Amino acid sequence: MSLGAVHAILSDLKSCQSDIGTGMDIVTDVAMDLMEAQADGTNPCVKEMEAMILDCAKLDREINYFVDVVQQVTSEVASQQPEAMFGLSAKVKEQFTERIAKLSDDDLHSHPKVLAFKDSIKNSLNQSSQASAENMEELDEDIAVTQSQVNFCCPLTQVEMVNPVKNKKCNHHYDEEAIVTLIKTRHSQKKKCRCPVVGCGNADVKESDLIPDQMLRRKIQSHKRQNNRT
Repeated sequence: MSLGAVHAILSDLKSCQSDIGTGMDIVTDVAMDLMEAQADGTNPCVKEMEAMILDCAKLDREINYFVDVVQQVTSEVASQQPEAMFGLSAKVKEQFTERIAKLSDDDLHSHPKVLAFKDSIKNSLNQSSQASAENMEELDEDIAVTQSQVNFCCPLTQVEMVNPVKNKKCNHHYDEEAIVTLIKTRHSQKKKCRCPVVGCGNADVKESDLIPDQMLRRKIQSHKRQNNRT
């Protein structure tokens, strides 16, 4: 197998990771639907879905480690004789097995999609409790418009977010594509990325600080549907 073929396979694996992430978002959405449909804000199926999210996070993590090992091993043999390729598979398997053996499943709970799932369920419970206490099903229209103006627009693009993410350090929201692009641009310039929200003191926004906000994404989608109907 040539190095070109190896890189093509890695590209396919990364595409698979994207599909895994999409699947995790769908599971989170379904779990939130179940929570909202249940009168007391609880549903036993949510625990099963949390287990599914953790399994997906484990697979995502293993793909990351496998890709990293393959890239490291192939970079080592690239400058060697072609015969070195024959031992590539065994070397990758050995290093990958060693890395995986050192991992703990406890680390999966810090996966961004797992954090997003738990945060979404927590918010669903809070909203359910608040709705029961206040005995109201929807916000006043003027308040809803104000909230959409404040919460739905990305501070970078100034347009409604598509995939909102929350910064766990300063709690500000951005559209995922916009903030990740900014972070990479700043890093390529050897600079730190400052939070784009005016007045925020967070001077070092990192990708690891970003958590997908499924609850806000659903609110944005609902807001769009309401606008389309009107």
